[in-house]
Order: sequence, then structure tokens, then C-alpha cells
Amino acid sequence: MFTLGVEEEFVLLDPVDGSVALRAPALLDSLAPGPDVTGELMRFQIETATGVCHGLDEVRSELTRLRQIVATAARDDGCLMVATGIPPGDLRGDTLTPEPRYRRMAQAFPDLIREAGTCACHVHVGVPSRDLGARVLAGLRPWLAPLLALSANSPVENGVDSGWSSRRFPLWDRWPTARPPDEWSGAAAYDRSIVEAVRTGAALDAAGVYFYARLSPRYPTVEVRIADVCLSVDDAVLLAALVRGLVATCAATTRPPRARSTRIGTALTAAARRGLDGPGVDVFTGREADQRDLLGELVEFVRPALRAAGDEEDVERGLDALSGHGTGATRQRRLLAEAASPGEFAAELAHATMTVPAR
Repeated sequence: MFTLGVEEEFVLLDPVDGSVALRAPALLDSLAPGPDVTGELMRFQIETATGVCHGLDEVRSELTRLRQIVATAARDDGCLMVATGIPPGDLRGDTLTPEPRYRRMAQAFPDLIREAGTCACHVHVGVPSRDLGARVLAGLRPWLAPLLALSANSPVENGVDSGWSSRRFPLWDRWPTARPPDEWSGAAAYDRSIVEAVRTGAALDAAGVYFYARLSPRYPTVEVRIADVCLSVDDAVLLAALVRGLVATCAATTRPPRARSTRIGTALTAAARRGLDGPGVDVFTGREADQRDLLGELVEFVRPALRAAGDEEDVERGLDALSGHGTGATRQRRLLAEAASPGEFAAELAHATMTVPAR
């Protein structure tokens, strides 16, 4: 059984005008210190992390618990916790969290730091060795775009529709190390890539190497980082199940399907632009394909692993629900069209973050 852990990043918003609320330090002071709720790069961001989970019910329970903790603290502080890939409203004030590492990042990447407050869902899957983990990363490469498409949840920027389902992706993709994992033969080759990225100044340290999927610098896990933070817990659980299925499938496959990096990049851009609602790119043929069909191919690829883990029924229910209510981006656009003001939109997003979406 491959264990799971999920990290989620959230935005804090002002309930009146929907601008960012620079309240993360105050919220953290009000909460009991611990590794499950921490600060992030920006003072309007909060990150949560589950413990090591063995089943999807445990993941769902942990994610729900952590969202409730932060949402309650935010409400008590007079702000809103929202699950969205980028702040949907104005960025005001000195947003950078005043920690030495973040200051060094701002000095090293001054043209990137202002828009660096993006929020992702990072899924960790435990692996028995780093050598196996490095080989798994190569097998994950063709399937990154469907994961991004189903999790796309950042269409609103500066109060309007940006035209992207995941606006987070092109902003995050500007970082020098934001790219698909290579086809490494093992941990030694992977480590050489990390050392080279730091040596050339593309990253401050190993934690600052932003491969779309990587070996965690802290845990014995493969860490898949491509996804936006999901609007609902159920979407996050679906994502986690598919990532675990991918890792298990690639770990058991000696010759996984391969795809060119250029096609993977094109497919990711299409997924970020349209989410599940439009054409994508088949990375194996280079041809246009329906994004939902590509997601279906991913599910069939990992179905034996889902069945072995007891996750198959959960995934089918999650996919059925996603088909009914749409991705986070689809739901955000619906809320934006119905909201009478930025504050009302922020409140509706905060509500959606804590509820099961209606079909």
C-alpha cells in the first residue's frame, strides 16, 4: 500500500472588497503551533498538511478537519479562507512574509516575486526508495496535463475572468525550474539535476526546485505539484487517488509510455487554458483530443492500481460528481457571474471551499 499525504495552500481575503488580507501571521499566532498549519511565501497565504494517510477516507477526514480549523480562525479574525489557485482580487501592501528565506527569494527573483502567491495542492505518495521514486517521475510525465485539467481552479484575476481555467499555471511556470521531470535513471541522476539547478542560480536550494513532480526534499515521497488547490475536499480526494494510482502503476511498470517534452508542454498549456471544458493534446500522438477523453485514458491506465488499493469506486463517484458540477474553474466562473460585488464573490468562494458542490 502506497501511503498518501496532501498539502493545500489557501488565500485569505477581505470580506468587504475581496482584496487579499495580510492576516496569515496573526492567524498562525492564534492557532496552536504544529506542522499541519503553517505560513507561506505571502502574508495572505496559509498552508495545511495532512499526516501520513493510508486510505481515502482518512485523507478526506484530514482535509476537512484542517480546512475547518483555518476557516474558523479566519472568520474569527474578520477575513475569509478561500481555496483558489491565485488571489482573485487586488494585491495590496507589503505582501511578502518577512522571513529570511523569502527575502532571499525576492532578491534573487525580483521580477517573479510579486505574482508568486499562487496556491497549489501537493500530493505526496510514499515510495520505498529514492531510486524507484526517480524512475516513477519519468512515468508520470505523460499524465500531468489531465491532473492539471481536473484540478483547474484559478480563472479570476483582478476581479475578472482571465481567460485561463488555471491562471496559476502560467504564473508559476515562469520560475526557472518549473518544468516536467526528466527521465532520470535513478536517484543519483535526479540529485545531479538538483545540484545543477542550485549551482546555476535557478533555485535557492533543493526546496526551491519547482519541478511539476519531484522527490520531496523532506519526506520519502514522490511529490506531485502540478495541481491548483482544489475548490472542494472531494475534488482534492479524487486528485489524491489518481496520483497514488499513477505512482503505483509507474512503480510496477518497467517500460512506461513515453512522450516528448514539447508535447507535454503544449498539453499542459491547453489544460491550463480550458480545464476539462474543451480540446486538449494527446501527448503520445500530438493530436487534438477531448480533454475528458484524455482524463478517461489516465483512469484506465491506473485502474488496476485503483482496484488493488480499494479506490476504484471512490474515483468513479468523484469523476461522476466532477462531470455533474464541473471543475473549480467552472464553478468559480458561475459564482463570478452571479455575484453582485467582489465581496459577495469572495464570500461565495469561501462557502464553496467548505461545502460539497451541488450537481
